[in-house]
Amino acid sequence: MKHVFHLLVFVALSSSVLAAQPEQTFALKPGASFEWMLSKATNKIPNADVIDLDLFDTSAKRISTLNKAGKKTICYISVGSWENWRPDKKDFPAASLGKDYDGWPGEKWLDIAHRSKFEAAMKARLDMCKAKGFWGVEPDNMNLHEQDSGFKITRQQQIDYSIWLAQQAHLRGLSIGIKNVPDLLPVLQEHYDWALLEDCYENKFCADFKPMVKAGKAVFAVEYTDANIDFRAFCRDAKAFGFFPLLKKRELGIWTKQCP
Repeated sequence: MKHVFHLLVFVALSSSVLAAQPEQTFALKPGASFEWMLSKATNKIPNADVIDLDLFDTSAKRISTLNKAGKKTICYISVGSWENWRPDKKDFPAASLGKDYDGWPGEKWLDIAHRSKFEAAMKARLDMCKAKGFWGVEPDNMNLHEQDSGFKITRQQQIDYSIWLAQQAHLRGLSIGIKNVPDLLPVLQEHYDWALLEDCYENKFCADFKPMVKAGKAVFAVEYTDANIDFRAFCRDAKAFGFFPLLKKRELGIWTKQCP
């Protein structure tokens, strides 16, 4: 009986370790620096620990160069919208495409309530991210439950989809960050490895992400030049929260302003 008891204890401990593995393996620790460039690529190696680049527009050779330089490379993909310029656009059925994404020509919202229709396409994107050598993934547009998308997307359906995305990323050995959605953080924090925030200072939700830092996960906070925020005040508050702050132009090109 003693041996059986020891075996049961070992199995329980092993299960506990495996359950905690995604966070231990994929989490970015607070203090990591960040750069985000989705347009106007450069051959220079940015002075940052983590580099976020477009999945389709970035070559495997470029990723290899950055990886050899000790950078952690992140692939950007939209998980909540369809983009008519992407090479895999035909992999998303017409029935899954909703209303136009206001302000972003060529984009339409996706029907994540029936994600089985395009799950294969999303899995293929994650496969490409891994194959190119990226370390992690940035999933954009995680807030379909808040949008006038043309579909009735519930908060729970958004949560289910977000957890599925995190699981799929981890299955491929990819780290994944939560993008904005402060209302979903209490549920998704355990599934996501770091956070990327846009306009959190302007829209007053930065403090909502302090629990990520407390959990030992990095938070990158990006504000934009067109918002006319008090940059010094943003820097002061973000640093007090343990975030890495950055100022960018809306097109997310080469131009960057870091805090003093």
